[in-house]
Amino acid sequence: MPAFIARLIFTLRSRVRGWRAALAVALFVFLTSWLAMWLVEPESNGLTDPGTYWWYFLITASTVGYGDYFPETVLGRLVATYVIIGGIVTLTILFTELATHIQSLRSKRLKGMVDVDLSDHIVLLGYTPGRTERLVDQLHLEDAHDLVLCAWEDTPEHPMPERDGVRFVRGDLAQLDVLRRAGVERARTVVVDARDDNEALVLALSIDHLRPDVHLVVALRDMDHCERLRYVNSKAQCVQWHMPNLLKEEALDPGITEVYSELMDSAGCGNTYSVRLADGQGGRTFGDWQAHFGRRFAATVIAVRQDGRMAVSPPWAEPVHAGSVLYYVSQKRVDATELAPDTPTTPAQRTA
Repeated sequence: MPAFIARLIFTLRSRVRGWRAALAVALFVFLTSWLAMWLVEPESNGLTDPGTYWWYFLITASTVGYGDYFPETVLGRLVATYVIIGGIVTLTILFTELATHIQSLRSKRLKGMVDVDLSDHIVLLGYTPGRTERLVDQLHLEDAHDLVLCAWEDTPEHPMPERDGVRFVRGDLAQLDVLRRAGVERARTVVVDARDDNEALVLALSIDHLRPDVHLVVALRDMDHCERLRYVNSKAQCVQWHMPNLLKEEALDPGITEVYSELMDSAGCGNTYSVRLADGQGGRTFGDWQAHFGRRFAATVIAVRQDGRMAVSPPWAEPVHAGSVLYYVSQKRVDATELAPDTPTTPAQRTA
């Protein structure tokens, strides 16, 4: 009987593939064992009744063996052995196919061939060893959203398989089917970190064709190309390629590159300045100076340098001594003589 089953398996595996092989073995063993059991078991046993045998076959083939039904004859026990062997073979085929399917799916994921089922995620187009890993670390440092890394075909497998929340898509990034696999149509932000500016423009054009309203961030070597990019997408944000930190900030906080550009433009409405406090201008907290600059000069204090250290956005309760340097954003420079003199900041000082 085992030799017969082995021959049957060989024939089935050569003609029937995949999950159908397990089904074919189980069905064949069920029908043949039912017929054999009907021939060798007495009618009084009731084992071969249609409402009973399927249950007996399931329990025996899975090697559970409740014992509520069992053969009474020697030949019947031989048939039961045949059922057990057939069940083991069926389960072996099933587990083999399951393991193969899981391994195949994992291999496809590592090779970037599986569609991404995500929404409201970040898509990063382009992979540069070392640079991209640092950029992904920065994006995940503040943001809990999933990220899809898209690389060209010269990257054979997922370069960061151990990173949680980082999916991988591989192919011709200018092709719409690859962008669809990355879920660009459902993404909240697309970051283009291409190998050169011409490639960046091509990718931006493909993205605009597929999803014109997405938050698009493009890293450029030559910022003069930003004007050409705006012909493609007027809302696209251009970031200097050599400033990956700014690329991360624009991806997480849309529009922040415009703020930086305005601050660095001498003709802008808001510029950064500094002023050193005179001897009679100490005794206030950072919050006091923040309120004073805001009310009198429509300016915002962003940092203070004192005691040999720089503090950006320190606590409002931090004391600011005379001789410290305040850095602020304003439409015009504030002269140190325009600042208020030292004034009491606590009730005890005011009553002293």
